[in-house]
Amino acid sequence: MSTARHGTPAIRMAGVIKTFGAVVANRDASLEVASGEIHALVGENGAGKSTLMRVLAGLYQPDGGTVEVNGRNVTGWKTTQAIAAGVGMVHQHFMLVPTLTVAENVVLGSEPLKGMTIDLHRAVVEVDALCRRCGLHVDPRARIADLSVGEAQRVEILKALYRGARVLILDEPTAVLSPPEVQELWGVLRTLREDGGTVVLITHKLDEVVAVSDHITVMRAGTTVSHFATKGVTPRDIARAMVGRDVNLHLDAVGAVRDSSAHGAAATGSAAAEPVLQVRGLRVRSDRGTPAVLDLSFDLRAGEILGIAGVEGNGQTELLEAIAGLREPQAGQVRLGTHDLTRLSVRERADCGLSHIPEDRHRRGLVLDYSIADNLILGRQHHFGGRGGLDQARIAMHAAEQVQRFDIRPPLATLPARALSGGNQQKIVIAREMGRAFSVLLAAQPTRGVDVGAIEFIHAQLRAARDAGKGILLVSADLPEVLALSDRIAVMYGGRFVAVQPAAGCTAEQLGPFMTGAAA
Repeated sequence: MSTARHGTPAIRMAGVIKTFGAVVANRDASLEVASGEIHALVGENGAGKSTLMRVLAGLYQPDGGTVEVNGRNVTGWKTTQAIAAGVGMVHQHFMLVPTLTVAENVVLGSEPLKGMTIDLHRAVVEVDALCRRCGLHVDPRARIADLSVGEAQRVEILKALYRGARVLILDEPTAVLSPPEVQELWGVLRTLREDGGTVVLITHKLDEVVAVSDHITVMRAGTTVSHFATKGVTPRDIARAMVGRDVNLHLDAVGAVRDSSAHGAAATGSAAAEPVLQVRGLRVRSDRGTPAVLDLSFDLRAGEILGIAGVEGNGQTELLEAIAGLREPQAGQVRLGTHDLTRLSVRERADCGLSHIPEDRHRRGLVLDYSIADNLILGRQHHFGGRGGLDQARIAMHAAEQVQRFDIRPPLATLPARALSGGNQQKIVIAREMGRAFSVLLAAQPTRGVDVGAIEFIHAQLRAARDAGKGILLVSADLPEVLALSDRIAVMYGGRFVAVQPAAGCTAEQLGPFMTGAAA
């Protein structure tokens, strides 16, 4: 389905080819975006979306094809030329200097001068005026290190707008935002559109595509496969175009996919099941030194998914990092079965049967310059020893199995993790942590930045582990995900569990007051 639009498009890309050695990221890719619209660019992980947009932003030089902006052929231009022409890109992983203020980050490289020195007062005034004009509320004097994730996202957008961007590319902008922050972002994008600006939005969240975009372009395996107007289109229609088949977007009701075998029936997550993880009196501080987890005690049982719901920043990160051994608690005890984990190292906890999918795959989950194969054994190298060092043949065999099982694309285990899309990088982490023997899995934002087909697969893996008697502690900013996967739900607010209840029959409306503290 396609729609006819008139006038010179803001963006026209045709026949774009981009390769990285043996990997073909874009093959005959095309995109046309009208001025003054919000255009969604969607596709599976590794479909070539971010690569195509980096070609548009001048970060990559195409190996073939043409790129036009406002009717001008700009094929092969550089980033500085793109910025000068009003094309700005906000990347999935923020590019901010934590020790500098908001204003200093926004004007970095384009600083206003007073004589021979930088005029910081003027920078603050200009950034404050830009904030008010665009509805992006953030204190220009605040340090980046002290901001929430949502505020940091606003700073990235301000950086592009300060440089005069009229074409704004957003790569997975809501991956780390809370629902209220997402709504604020949509308001900003609509304001930009009303002011004549053009927005290209890369996202895997199809309900967002339907809610905010005017047109949609779908990519698959590096190629553009379809384009249509958003009006009248459903998330299921978009998913089918992305994956080439029907995708289960609405997860089965809680407990609907349980193993009916004797083993599965014994591991129902009921009160009769044995605790596999016990947390007692845990107190943890944040990076700023403030209390983040306050005397928290709970049990996770065999064959149970305990979902933790809550607005990000209420202690979820510190809780999982303390259990994983990445953060030292002030007080409390953590036990996994018969093992006291409290004073053990990360490696020792893993050897006791603890797996951990961290919320930040770049900071905690991967070494980007290492190969896929090497990332798949991170922390477990001692299990792959051979004569005189690592057994490379075993590592290669292990990698081939995991790449196939978890559908990591492209399936070349020698590639550095850096060369993969964000979603496929996430699959590496999940493959490593779920592809080995474990009894408890800490899953923090397991589907963040992952496409609909991969989400379906990851959810099936989590349920299969649960049905095999594993205990899963799930933290997700996606409340529908928590509701659909969990057997019990704990709402975390201000470092405490303010509500713990069975997931069956639970609704977002019931949890909302607890998440905001209104019912705490």
